[in-house]
Amino acid sequence: MSTAAPGLPSDYFAVFGLERRLQIDEASLQRKFYQLSREYHPDHFANAPAEAQAYALDMTALLNDAYRVLKDPVKRSEYLLKCEGFDIGEQRSSNVPPELLEEVFELNMMLEELREGDESTRPQLEAEEKRFAHMLERVDCDLRHEFTVYDAEPDPTVLTMIRSILNRRRYIQNLVREVDRALAGEAPSLTH
Repeated sequence: MSTAAPGLPSDYFAVFGLERRLQIDEASLQRKFYQLSREYHPDHFANAPAEAQAYALDMTALLNDAYRVLKDPVKRSEYLLKCEGFDIGEQRSSNVPPELLEEVFELNMMLEELREGDESTRPQLEAEEKRFAHMLERVDCDLRHEFTVYDAEPDPTVLTMIRSILNRRRYIQNLVREVDRALAGEAPSLTH
């Protein structure tokens, strides 16, 4: 949630006059962002009282933050979860989705072999990278479905499902990133 100064909208959705929904018209959001950005641009307040200048600066910062979050479906859903009191937390190795445990172990073995100079694992890692990217696409499809369900009937149990899908998505995204780094010859950044 936003820590808005007095007089500023209370949260990112309110900044743009939107309901708290997971699916929004991104083109309308962009138009509203540009309109409000022009309206509150600090240059328009150059000769205004100090209080009005400060408000314009605060509103501009809030607009930028709100737009950055709301234009991205994943960030938007994480934000809505926070607004609704859900802890989305950081991804930890103990949060490995159970169905991926064995795959992650094998993947780490291949990554270690590649880092130690065994190029024979490269084709298999490239295939794994594509497979994880497809998994990410399926997870995004699941998210879109749950967004529709939640928007039709806001329900905390749907938000719990969305949080679970987001955790899975974050984990798979980290795997893709780690494989990309290894294939590019970069040092490891994650431990699983």
